[in-house]
Amino acid sequence: MRLLATVQKVPGGLMVVPLILGATLNTIDQLHLPWITAVLQWLGAGQTDSGNYEFLRIGGFSQELFKDGALVLIALFLFCSGSQMNLRVGGKALKKGVLLVSAKYLTGLAVGLALGFLFDPINGLLGLSTVAIIAAMTNGNGGMYAALTSQYGNRSDTGAVAILSLNDGPFFTLMSLGLLGSQFPMIAFIAVLLPIALGMLLGNLDEDIRTFLKPGEILPVPFFAFALGANMNLAVFFNPQVVGAGLLLGVMTTVLTGAAGILIFKVFRERSVIAPVSEATTAGNAAGTPAAIAAAAAVAASSGMMSAAEAQSYQDLVNIATSQISIATLTTAILGPAAVIIIDRWQRRHGIDGTLEDEPARAARQADASSSPGA
Repeated sequence: MRLLATVQKVPGGLMVVPLILGATLNTIDQLHLPWITAVLQWLGAGQTDSGNYEFLRIGGFSQELFKDGALVLIALFLFCSGSQMNLRVGGKALKKGVLLVSAKYLTGLAVGLALGFLFDPINGLLGLSTVAIIAAMTNGNGGMYAALTSQYGNRSDTGAVAILSLNDGPFFTLMSLGLLGSQFPMIAFIAVLLPIALGMLLGNLDEDIRTFLKPGEILPVPFFAFALGANMNLAVFFNPQVVGAGLLLGVMTTVLTGAAGILIFKVFRERSVIAPVSEATTAGNAAGTPAAIAAAAAVAASSGMMSAAEAQSYQDLVNIATSQISIATLTTAILGPAAVIIIDRWQRRHGIDGTLEDEPARAARQADASSSPGA
């Protein structure tokens, strides 16, 4: 039936399609249709705390995987992603990776700070929260980056993906919220970093472990996406404000993080800017960040470092922020490749071939050769 191929044709499909499917089933669940209730009663299902019957809350492995498993699956994803962070990267790739991560993070932080100050950090412009802005703008789509730089960029562009893995997950967003005044205890940062750090340690100690864990960068994604959707109402995707905010977030990610990356590449004398434009996207897994932040806020509230009201505000924005980030993922999956094609054509018209490594040195050698007496 080629179901997987069909899903993968959708931009960010492995994240977006299961998320919407989970939201659809949960929306049906919340209607408490009489015939579904009757079937569940006949099967001997237990009632929920509200006294209803829901097919996504039947207990056992099914509920743990499809309804309640999002955070565990996100943690597994972070562990496996950490294992792919290769510390043995070339100097050129390391330089580009650091520049890209810095530009993308600082841009997301600046936009989140500015809009949070001008509007509201929880329910700001078009309902965009600081969490949604930073999560979407600081986490690029690594798979798309690798694909675009392998076609339009050079070897060190593609090699920088090892450093770009650092922006996977909620750590940068959590750190940003701490800088902006939210009081998270140190244990919340450790709890977020530990799976990534352990994965990175094991992956760099043993190449076989890195190879073994590589499928974990992809495999958990549709599962935690479904579990996130299974706690959402499908109506949120038809909310004009949510759709508008998601589109705006996607456009800001492509335009602003792309522009910042281009600027920093020019400052550090990189002629080709294919890499920063390729990184100007939102990763599908970024949709899991609001849930992870809400969990960290709950830890902060239990330790007394954050008020219960502030922790609840993070919990309340999970569904809307997740939807906005999902729409941003779709938007940047279309805008990102288009921007790379445009930049590539512009560069070639100006004599810059992005696929060539160390373009300035190559040009200098060619100039020396043409001016030599034997030329």
